[in-house]
Amino acid sequence: MLFRRFFILIVLTAIIVSTAAAQSSTRREMTVEESYLQEAIELMIIRETARSETREQKLIALQYIGDALERGNTNDEIRQTLDYLCREGTTSVARENGRVVNNFPDIRRQAARYLGQIGTEEAAGSLISILRYEEEPAVIQEAIKSLGDIGINNNNETIMFIVDITRKFNNLNPDNLIALAAIDAFEKIARNNGGINYPEAIRLLNSISANTVYVAGVRERARQLLAELRTYGR
Repeated sequence: MLFRRFFILIVLTAIIVSTAAAQSSTRREMTVEESYLQEAIELMIIRETARSETREQKLIALQYIGDALERGNTNDEIRQTLDYLCREGTTSVARENGRVVNNFPDIRRQAARYLGQIGTEEAAGSLISILRYEEEPAVIQEAIKSLGDIGINNNNETIMFIVDITRKFNNLNPDNLIALAAIDAFEKIARNNGGINYPEAIRLLNSISANTVYVAGVRERARQLLAELRTYGR
């Protein structure tokens, strides 16, 4: 019985190895033209699925985008589709009988997260547009985190928009998660750009560190970052 099981295991292993080898050979034989056509078809499916009316189809589009990003596909058409999804329900509104029917904050939040994974200057521009028009704290938090992951801060544009949206919440309805996202983004941007030279960012960090409406951990993170920023330029 033991010998029989061992023999079956060997046969199965041989089948798996030969199948994998055949698949690998097929992949190697794919021409440049075939690979380009395959990518073009995938991008078309992503684009059209994202533009479907239902939330469920948009979730499927995001799943396809996630798969593409895992394979390293950061084609700008994917960025454009994510930009489209981030605008639905805010700057692009569909109504039925006066009711907004395309307001899906969870879709916009995931799209913002994927823009951070694309990591290009164009993706950063799409995220900054989110901060201009978005009202949902969870989406804003994700956009700030993604801007920090990208780390681009041309002419302090990124820092400026993060400061403006965080200060808005800081003054009207302080949000611990948004404040923490801003602190983390400032830290990543500083490390990517040799520090921060935007005075309003320093003022915001001081305000967060001293405002007892924030939990102790958030205030301490602001103080820690202020201490770290002092080391740049020495």
